[in-house]
Amino acid sequence: MGNEKILLVDDEPEILEFLGYNLSKEGYDVTTTTSGRKAIEIAKTIKPDLIILDVMMPEMDGIEICQEIRETDSIKNTLIAFLSARGEDYSQVAGFDAGADDYITKPIKPRLLVSRVKAILRRKSGAEEINVNEQEGSIKIDREKYLVYKEGEELTFPKKEFELLALLISKPRKVFTRDVILERVWGGGVIVGDRTIDVHIRKLREKLGDDCIKTIKGVGYKFES
Repeated sequence: MGNEKILLVDDEPEILEFLGYNLSKEGYDVTTTTSGRKAIEIAKTIKPDLIILDVMMPEMDGIEICQEIRETDSIKNTLIAFLSARGEDYSQVAGFDAGADDYITKPIKPRLLVSRVKAILRRKSGAEEINVNEQEGSIKIDREKYLVYKEGEELTFPKKEFELLALLISKPRKVFTRDVILERVWGGGVIVGDRTIDVHIRKLREKLGDDCIKTIKGVGYKFES
């Protein structure tokens, strides 16, 4: 750990104090704010390694904040984790569709919080070891710009859809089990329903065509051009 910067965003000061105290103890450089709009400005200035973001906030909710960050070039690749008391599947799906990297449900014990944060930050260093550009058939992906090209046409995808496609296309014709997909795309500590994967696969097929991603019944999925 190299004193990674974490931005905490929550409208409850006591939550910020709790999170900030436990993460600072681990050596993280922590900045806090209760304002969603201010969070975006802070993020542009300090370029945090991770933003931990409440969903239910006044003025500008977490989903809107996440979407705006993903549309801002200077910070669009920042890791984002939602921290919310809402644990329903549809809330998590909405969070991931907005571009979140993880979804943590309140309340959470300090040791588990620190463990989850370490796991999220490891993904950043791991992602840097993967090839920037990959192509299979008519589909090409640019990992740095989060863009997909189909027959030369530029397509944009929400972050989780992009990461799911990048995983599948990294080893064409290899079958990825649902457990592996959850681990690699959503993280091992994230609790999401099977519907989350199914929804993202359906959206990929709508954009790329039904023939690109094959279902292996009872096992998982594979990419075939």
